[in-house]
Amino acid sequence: MSIWEYANPKKFLTTSERLLPPLWGLSAVLMLGGLIWGFFFTPDDYRQGATVKIIYLHVPAALMAINAWFMMLVASLIWVIRRHHVSALAARAAAPVGIVMTLIALVTGAIWGQPMWGTWWAWDPRLTSFLVLFLFYLGYIALWEAIDNPDTAADLTAILCLVGSVFAVLSRYAVNFWNQGLHQGASLSLDKEENVADVFAYPLYACMAGFAVFFVALVFYRTGTEIRARRMAALIARERMAADA
Repeated sequence: MSIWEYANPKKFLTTSERLLPPLWGLSAVLMLGGLIWGFFFTPDDYRQGATVKIIYLHVPAALMAINAWFMMLVASLIWVIRRHHVSALAARAAAPVGIVMTLIALVTGAIWGQPMWGTWWAWDPRLTSFLVLFLFYLGYIALWEAIDNPDTAADLTAILCLVGSVFAVLSRYAVNFWNQGLHQGASLSLDKEENVADVFAYPLYACMAGFAVFFVALVFYRTGTEIRARRMAALIARERMAADA
């Protein structure tokens, strides 16, 4: 079996409809379990107090905001190289999910940063690159809506996605690129000697996994919706052509 089989819209719809119920269930268990565990069953931090618990929303949302853009990049490149319509529609379907994740990360970051930094916003490298990433999401969605020809829209948004990937990388590694800035380094890292304490890390892992599964489920669901909308538009166009003839 080849992964390219799922470039067939019918095959994709059949498979995604079968996978969606367990994905919804697993994401609910992981997200709710992780959030309840983190917010109600972990201690306050000795420096940040109860404020630190916003990490269970902020970190998973920020992670998915960046990874959603990379997923869109991969799907867009598949479209450019192999011209598989499902991949283009998957990239389009992921964009609204990614922009919501980016917005959650920005808002929770401001709420977290205000008591820590004494300000709701600072032109920190990571914060600024994340704001630019949010604007790229807006531009990507607007470009899809502005162009009537879906293939042309897919081509142009693929180019925009490639350019925006620079800021996705900067959002992820800005703290490593620049030593200056208020934003702390990564809380979880394989090459870091000191990570967040286990009492905070385990529920955070659950939240991150839950957000990831939830993202996959939403992309499957929205891609199926895009495929059906494309089919409906094609049928309407055929009926109009038949009526004009």
